[in-house]
Amino acid sequence: MTATMGALEGIRVIDLATVVMGPYATQILGDLGADVIKVEPPAGDMSRLSAPYRNEGMGPLALNVNRNKRAISLDLKNPEGKKVFLDLVATADVLVTNMRPGALKRLGLDHESLAETNPRLIYCSAQGFREDSDLADRAAYDEIVQAASGTADLMRRTTGTPTYMPTILGDKVSGLTIVYSVLAALVHKQRTGQGQHVEVPMTDTMLAFNLVEHLSGQTYEPAVGLMGFSRSLSPGHRAVATKDGWACILPYSARNIADFFTEVGHPELVTDPRWANSAALAEHFGDFYDYIETFAKERTTAEWEQTCARLSIPFAPVLDLDHVTEDPYVREVGLLETAEHPTEGTYRVIGSPVRFSATPASVRRHAPKLGQDNDEVLTELGYSADKLRELATAGVTVSR
Repeated sequence: MTATMGALEGIRVIDLATVVMGPYATQILGDLGADVIKVEPPAGDMSRLSAPYRNEGMGPLALNVNRNKRAISLDLKNPEGKKVFLDLVATADVLVTNMRPGALKRLGLDHESLAETNPRLIYCSAQGFREDSDLADRAAYDEIVQAASGTADLMRRTTGTPTYMPTILGDKVSGLTIVYSVLAALVHKQRTGQGQHVEVPMTDTMLAFNLVEHLSGQTYEPAVGLMGFSRSLSPGHRAVATKDGWACILPYSARNIADFFTEVGHPELVTDPRWANSAALAEHFGDFYDYIETFAKERTTAEWEQTCARLSIPFAPVLDLDHVTEDPYVREVGLLETAEHPTEGTYRVIGSPVRFSATPASVRRHAPKLGQDNDEVLTELGYSADKLRELATAGVTVSR
């Protein structure tokens, strides 16, 4: 573990979140130097159930999204547990939760209630739909959000069937949105001393994300074209087979297109009216991609890499994720490193992709077991050893 002074050193974040979206956001805040305290129910966060694992409760998701955190387990339905939690809130700068608004209100853990305990608190709530909408308390996992935000429809437009992206895109995009929203609120707090409620509805976040390019002709009123970005939605918008593998070969500019067709021995295609300008190309992306697919088979992936580098044509071989640890670029930049977890043994740590010259992100703590830091955190809050034993005996605090 590498310990450095991160940009958020001295900022305390309470992670009252489950599964991926919220914990991913707080993991990033932890990487940036914040003191993140994960508060879990006695049964633990659902992410602890992800398999495979060496020891129950410490599967891949738990190891990936809970690093740089201390973990306490509290029964928040117990008055004593809630009191401990409020004592913790009084010391915090930020709270992140993805519990549904109705549940938070019933527990007295909504923004209005916690602002009475700590008016300077930045309270970030993230759930499927806006809190003031009719769908506020509807359960929303990543697949629900992909459907509700049109992501599944984008897949229909390219594959013919509404399908889900094979990655939890809604969770992770929303997690990143939580991070930048919290950072903005911290700047405001530094200037004014004021806390605030920050809400990140997943469906709204993904709709805004998708519509950046796909609102397209519907941007104007009245519309000047159809919904959808033609380049992305073209059936040929995919990696292509080379003589010995797969690659992304992407002539992008007019110069790239001319160089590509000249290189493959078809200079007559350089002046083809179908890509004489951007408007024409937008109508004929399918034909353009068909040519790339046809010519790609004539050379090996390595040959295409050399050719595209020489001509400054965007190119990348398709990374087989089964071989990510052997990939030359991944090895060069050190994105995946091995570490020794005190209970889980040797494991791979996904490094921070962001580089800071003065305040580098770092991995300072291994992911904790459920309730691992109960005594440490509660002692910092002023609880005596006798009180710690009393809370543990009563089941208010739980550890494994």
